[in-house]
Amino acid sequence: MAKHRTGEPWMPADEYGRWLPTFSVNLLVRDMPKSVAFYRDVLLAIVEYSDVDFAALKLHGQRMMLHTDHTYENHPWSQALTTTAPRGVGAELRLFGLDPDQVETRARVHGAPVLLPPTDKPHGWREMWVGDPDGYLWAVGVPLAKKA
Repeated sequence: MAKHRTGEPWMPADEYGRWLPTFSVNLLVRDMPKSVAFYRDVLLAIVEYSDVDFAALKLHGQRMMLHTDHTYENHPWSQALTTTAPRGVGAELRLFGLDPDQVETRARVHGAPVLLPPTDKPHGWREMWVGDPDGYLWAVGVPLAKKA
């Protein structure tokens, strides 16, 4: 794994690995500062740590990671990561509990693509879809009031 960081990370990798919950998300990104800004400013993630290689985020109470593409240069995916195609096609990352109308406003302010404006859906959510800088699709929503 190629690293561009200078100095020591916020905690040893093996310690962080043991600290993670039983399920977590790791997204590979092209531009760490741009991605961190999206998650912090649009989805209101808490940035626990960030450098040029890696970011540890807490998104609505859940831990997640970002790694830049260069850290996967020896991975079987490395060649596929060189394309400019959107990432994560076929996966929908769902975040329950953030107001979709407010997320849409922040997305537009920060230039993030709104793929579906806030919409009341038959599955009981008011949701919107937003793309992160690499094209990962986030469906963000809140429950609708139950119909009488």
